[in-house]
Amino acid sequence: MGREDGIMLNVQHSTPEKMPSMDGTTKRAGTAQDKQDMWRAGRDQELNRNFRFLSVLGFTAVLMCTWEAVLFGSSYGLTNGGRGGMIYTYLGGLAGFSFVILSMAEMASISDVLTILDDLRPLTLLYDIFRAPLSGGQYHWVSEFAPPSSQALLSYITGWICVLGWHTGIAGCCYTVANMMVGVISINYPDTYTYEPWHVTLLVIAVALVALMFNTFLAQKLPLIEGIILIVHCFGFFGILIPLWVLSPKVPASEVFGSIEDRGGWGNNGLSCMVGLVGPIYALIGPDSAVHMAEEIRDASQVLPMSMLWTLILNGSTGFVMIVTFAFCVGDIDEVLGSETGFPFIQVFLNATGSVSATTGMTVVIMIMQFCAAISNVATTSRQIYSFARDKGLPFSNFLAKVNPTFTVPLNALCVSLVIVSLLSLINIGSSVAFNAIMSLGTAALLSSYIISITCVRLRRWRNQPLPPARWSMGKFTPICDTISIMVLVIISFYNKTVLMEV
Repeated sequence: MGREDGIMLNVQHSTPEKMPSMDGTTKRAGTAQDKQDMWRAGRDQELNRNFRFLSVLGFTAVLMCTWEAVLFGSSYGLTNGGRGGMIYTYLGGLAGFSFVILSMAEMASISDVLTILDDLRPLTLLYDIFRAPLSGGQYHWVSEFAPPSSQALLSYITGWICVLGWHTGIAGCCYTVANMMVGVISINYPDTYTYEPWHVTLLVIAVALVALMFNTFLAQKLPLIEGIILIVHCFGFFGILIPLWVLSPKVPASEVFGSIEDRGGWGNNGLSCMVGLVGPIYALIGPDSAVHMAEEIRDASQVLPMSMLWTLILNGSTGFVMIVTFAFCVGDIDEVLGSETGFPFIQVFLNATGSVSATTGMTVVIMIMQFCAAISNVATTSRQIYSFARDKGLPFSNFLAKVNPTFTVPLNALCVSLVIVSLLSLINIGSSVAFNAIMSLGTAALLSSYIISITCVRLRRWRNQPLPPARWSMGKFTPICDTISIMVLVIISFYNKTVLMEV
């Protein structure tokens, strides 16, 4: 970040004149590399660095919840593409989003000091850009890689759209959990339970509150919890996969891979499949979540890219296997889409097992994983607020940037997030369509933040302006990867908005 004029919002760097000792590690400061990174960024280490590779992998993999999202988001694919279209759009979305994750992983791994001769300024100045993995993520990258004339504005916009995107992420996770609860209740008490929108709203608030409690009272145990959740994420996959293959009636492979259907009324199978990309987007969005925890990760500039890459491998592969399995086992598409449970996958479980108890148990596994995703979403959002407020990008910045000394977390930011999510959930009482429209806007906001940050890096490379080295890099393939990433993001952003307009 340029120190001459505080190009990132109103950042006032307080880099000490003397570099701190690099000897040893501590719970608060992390490794010697972490100490050096924070010193370069002019930041005090306020949060404990207690996340390591496996806990970060669990954090990101469970937040993205890919194989689980393939199931609870299957209505998009079944309506727009059918069995075969659902598989092909997932593969296309996975291939495209892989480039996005690779681009972001390289940006997250940059941890060095770069001295740039900037000819764009009135007086040719030699200034330092301090590079370090910080919780700001995209807006921090934009503040350093965007053209000097637009750094402050673009980083401010990016920060705000990230705040919007992550808050809708919490609301979306909690809303999904709440609706699953309602779906389970409806199959267990079909004659006595009557659905009311306010039921879901109250459940959303309750789920968000419990997720906040995990992020306060159990904050220092969160890395351990994320590691345990990662195990459940992996074993739960087989716990769902095996019963489906063993118990479900299956259609021929030719019907799975050879059929594309337009049930959404688009008039064209190709367009229908493109609209069906919304499902894979929801299943793959959120790779930047670990970046917002950067100041709590030991050896962050090395662990971050590795965790993002392994999340891509783990979630991408399990998501593909699950969507193929679901396509074989879905049965009558019209029946499952019209299920009173509100989720096609619950009806598929019920058809396969013939048991309400077994269906409830299998659904609870998905529900637990989505609740764990809400925990990670709450953590990510609070760190985004904390970092953005620390850089004076939000109202009441001093209040929001305060770290609670008891829990060593930004408690004020956590509480504000709970209030915002609770207010968003009230919209569902009036109109679930309006609520889902806002969730779609949040998704578009996160995608926009990816576009802005990656474009800034690509523009700097295109202008042959120097960039600091990254601890993990694609080398000469980076410009190609960044270009493809931008193209993919623009395309999927367009179709996400198309679905929003149709809602």
